[in-house]
Amino acid sequence: MIDSKIKVNINGLKQRIHIKGNPDKNILLFLHGGPGVANRHIPCKYNDDLADDFLVVGYDQRGTGGSYWGSKKEDFKIEQYVEDVECLIKYLCKEFNKEKVFTIGGSWGSLLGLRHAYKYPEHLYAFLGFGQFVDGELNEEISYNFALEEAKKHNDVKSIAKLEKIGKPIKGLYKDGYKGMSIQREIMNKYGGYSKKHQSKSYTGGLAKAYLYSGEYSFCDALGVLFGAKRTVITMWPEIAKIKLEKDYLKYDCPILIFDGKLDKNTPADLVEDYYDAIKAPYKELIWFEQSGHNPLIDEADRFKELLKDCFHKIERGELCQ
Repeated sequence: MIDSKIKVNINGLKQRIHIKGNPDKNILLFLHGGPGVANRHIPCKYNDDLADDFLVVGYDQRGTGGSYWGSKKEDFKIEQYVEDVECLIKYLCKEFNKEKVFTIGGSWGSLLGLRHAYKYPEHLYAFLGFGQFVDGELNEEISYNFALEEAKKHNDVKSIAKLEKIGKPIKGLYKDGYKGMSIQREIMNKYGGYSKKHQSKSYTGGLAKAYLYSGEYSFCDALGVLFGAKRTVITMWPEIAKIKLEKDYLKYDCPILIFDGKLDKNTPADLVEDYYDAIKAPYKELIWFEQSGHNPLIDEADRFKELLKDCFHKIERGELCQ
């Protein structure tokens, strides 16, 4: 059994990973969201039973957490992150004598994971996305409208005023940039757009507690999230907002699975089914989580993990094909 937090040189920058599990099992690499929102605590602390079935790898991407120090804003481009994932996979495969890995990504991580799967399918057993990103412009339009409609429904005068002040996003961008997006996300979260189960919590407050109290992050790693998350989003969002997966990323040469929360208005579930229907892959599957929002691994953890293990083990055995 391995339980090791190390830094690996990934394309010229030392980046933090946490490897946990049996080295005889297949690798399951987690790609966090944000960008910049490190989440090693989710696979390596709160769902560490996955380490019974996989060699789990939590990873702080370039610019945040344990991979903040030494990072440069000019490198914060989607293609660089795709290359970082591939470099890390090659390192892991060499280190543990594997040919392929499983990847899983939520929110921004679902975009990153699909972009990687599109370019480097030969190193993947499968990719699984949740909180699935599809279209940057439509993402923000639907999410904003949800927050405003809910505020009006509840006669929430303060929230209505805040949303009307920041205005509707134009081509996925708010006129006040990060500040406007943060205001919208807090109101969206207030009305269950992130999670019906946790809608009373602050959008950022829950994450802050995890960084400080989960035991997963060193003091320097936690500072890396504090300094890095906002910096990464501000730098990368104009590029992310232009992405339309339904136009350019439809044919994949590895299995693609999507586990999505029906109640998600952060990366709206409204966009997922049409995109899924258009995808061509050796095997694909869309599973809905009716009681979940943006992160079904939190909202319906037991069912999520049971289905993940079932699907991935069948792929290992070559039982899933179309």
